[in-house]
Amino acid sequence: MSRLPSALQPAWPLFKRAHRYLSFMLGIVFRLAGRIGLSNVPVRATISSADTAAKEPASVTYHPVGPHEQLRRAMPAGSPPDHPIFTKSLTVDVPATYVLEISNGLVVGDFGAHITPDGTLDYETSGYFGLASWREHPVFLRPRLPKIQEIDGTALSLVSRGAGSNYYHFLFDALPRLGVFEEAMPGRHLDAVIVPHASGYQKQLLSLVGCPGPMLQPAPATSYRAQTLVVPSTPNQHLPAPQASVTWLRERLRGGGAPDGPRRIYITRGNKPQTRRYLHEAALLDELSKRGFVVVDPGTYSVQEQIGIFSGAEIIVSPHGAGLSNVVFAPDGVRVLELFASNYVHLGLWSICTALEGAEYRYLVADGARDPERALTGVLQDIDIPAARVLLEVDAMLADLS
Repeated sequence: MSRLPSALQPAWPLFKRAHRYLSFMLGIVFRLAGRIGLSNVPVRATISSADTAAKEPASVTYHPVGPHEQLRRAMPAGSPPDHPIFTKSLTVDVPATYVLEISNGLVVGDFGAHITPDGTLDYETSGYFGLASWREHPVFLRPRLPKIQEIDGTALSLVSRGAGSNYYHFLFDALPRLGVFEEAMPGRHLDAVIVPHASGYQKQLLSLVGCPGPMLQPAPATSYRAQTLVVPSTPNQHLPAPQASVTWLRERLRGGGAPDGPRRIYITRGNKPQTRRYLHEAALLDELSKRGFVVVDPGTYSVQEQIGIFSGAEIIVSPHGAGLSNVVFAPDGVRVLELFASNYVHLGLWSICTALEGAEYRYLVADGARDPERALTGVLQDIDIPAARVLLEVDAMLADLS
């Protein structure tokens, strides 16, 4: 989505369907061509990494780390009540964690397609957004893989869908995989780490968690092949924010909020149209300031400053966005109110709150379509909820707090 011109981004759902269809149809052709040597895209895929290792024992080793778990979560308070995005996610499976070790393994693109030397796409570590099957994976959009760069020795792949350009996906999809690797292979020497590190926040986060180097930048037109490729599992593939990932982030990225820092914060997304901004922000802020709230624009602070601000917050009000990912650093018992457009309700930030001891999460969804099939179609739709409706929820949280 971030690669589309801003004028076209509201039409993202249409582009997404076309993207999936083209991947599916072209993949049929390119995989057939690969079987006769005319293409080098993966010719097959496995659904689970355990299957990958079982089918190619000479080149792939599966290192188990943590067991499968099932999360059972209470329905959050919100309006409209019992929104289907939340009700269908009250029980969620978190797959077992592991590390896959692949001799002469490939990492393709900035979406992180992991491929064995026999041409198998390991789909479980190569997940992408909104696919119905591995046959729709974007690795099949071209007849040949990008130019391959060779890596001597052992390389760790933290390449994850969306992590190259989105703070939330980098924080929750890429970084916790370093923790999985450390648990599986403590002290293992690495000759390279393939991870997005071009932006300021990526560099800061990687430094703060102590990620080793040297680092290699994934890119759409780049493939890396390592003598030994180490690929941790992806615990947040379906946005459950598992407890192990939350605990690892909170331990590695400690805040220690300043004693004089804000306790009640409102996260702004600015005023640019079609960016999920809150349309009645000025009227809301007039009232929130009377209640002791401070406006925070996370992108104007360093990562360490963001961690410090959120680690001292007792109440957070925010339109849905990646800046609210910092709630992972908030103290136990934090109160959160998240605002959504009518056609874009996302469970990622609620999932984080469910892993925080004593946290209270509430949501408000703008009036409009309630069709669950359209609940993720308005990706950049601005949020139109009357300020009075937001204030009712804020005052309820303040009453609980007191």
